[in-house]
Amino acid sequence: MYRQREQKWIVRALKDGHLEPVAKGKTAVDPPYIVGFSGDGSSLIIGFPSPDGAIWRPLNLATRSLGAPLASGETFDETIEDRRTGRIVGGVDGMLAPRQVFFDPTMQRHWDTVTAAYAGERVELVSHSDDFSKFVIRVFGPRHGDEYVLIDWKTVDAIPIGDVYAGLSTIAPVRRLDFKASDGFALTAFLTLPPGKAAKSLSLIVLPHGGPASTDTGDFDWWAQALASRGYAVLQVNYRGSDTTPKLRDAGYGEWGRKMQTDLSDGVRYLASLGIIDPRRVCIDGASYGGYAALAGVTLQTGVYRCAVSDAGISDLSKFLYWTNRRQDSSKNWVQRYWDRYLGVTGPDDPALEALSPIDHVDAVTVPVLLIHGRDDTVVPYAQSEAMAKALARAGKVVRFVTLKHEDHWLSHSATREEMLDATVQFLEANDPPN
Repeated sequence: MYRQREQKWIVRALKDGHLEPVAKGKTAVDPPYIVGFSGDGSSLIIGFPSPDGAIWRPLNLATRSLGAPLASGETFDETIEDRRTGRIVGGVDGMLAPRQVFFDPTMQRHWDTVTAAYAGERVELVSHSDDFSKFVIRVFGPRHGDEYVLIDWKTVDAIPIGDVYAGLSTIAPVRRLDFKASDGFALTAFLTLPPGKAAKSLSLIVLPHGGPASTDTGDFDWWAQALASRGYAVLQVNYRGSDTTPKLRDAGYGEWGRKMQTDLSDGVRYLASLGIIDPRRVCIDGASYGGYAALAGVTLQTGVYRCAVSDAGISDLSKFLYWTNRRQDSSKNWVQRYWDRYLGVTGPDDPALEALSPIDHVDAVTVPVLLIHGRDDTVVPYAQSEAMAKALARAGKVVRFVTLKHEDHWLSHSATREEMLDATVQFLEANDPPN
């Protein structure tokens, strides 16, 4: 149970017909949560957030006691479930280089053999037979591209099933980067390179992910691959505030529009120092929080990008927070606390929001801007891009606004996803053609 107003959590278990406390604590947003039943059904697995990820501990239903962390204290991001019972038989540890961990030693040995066969590539468990004698895996990497494979332990076969994306003949290579921000903070990023081009003096698109509590993993990314196919290098930084780990996420609190933004340009600086990109030929393109970052990149931090594309980006933070509170029917809610800690403010009336809102800094824009927004967006209201377009036009800036009719926040429809990509590529090629 989580008591929102008191910000207290409590785990209770049944004893003699009554629920009695087993563990309790206090947290503003991230209380423990129920993961599911253990494989043998004797325990309830509870997830406890930690700096490196969620630690899973079994709550024994007979003794009502919390056991030691599962799998020697590893942290987990996803579950592996028995398809027959829905019980938890393992978990996925890590996001940048995910590792499947089975609680049964035999299954773990089988899985380790699979990953060893695909060393240097990303291996993901997709499905399995009831007895775990067969796995369907997805392999993404330089040797296999992006394909599904059937692993049969009884016949010791690895049978290719097919490509993940039919008809996609060329996949751009993806590199992991480890670099330090200007203040010394360690960051990771992924660089997608245009096929057939030398990694030297390339035109670059910075593609920040949404969220901001999300992460780029180096897995196949349709957006990055599409831009790379047009001749651009694409940089995806796991900036402060990303949920790659709780530590990285927490480092973003209070850094919205600040170090979360400069982490992106520090990635540009790093690539330029290696000679991979031409720092004079850089644009920024993103959706949701990434759309905000694109707008901030040409309003709050000028001189880095020669054009910007914002898809469903937030432009007016105060109005966005008011809109959020109306949807919650209260100004005191966990959603508001969530945004407050990222923004480093105390609600929609905080005067600090003006310094972070791109709409209040349109006079600083010196490059072309493309705004794209789904008309039926229920996460970031359409009015955010509509108001930004009007403000840029009034200030005499070069702006284009594309409305995606009958589209939501996630570009769920293929036709409008293609419309978005077409508009983006046309804009980028007009303002920063790849060299």
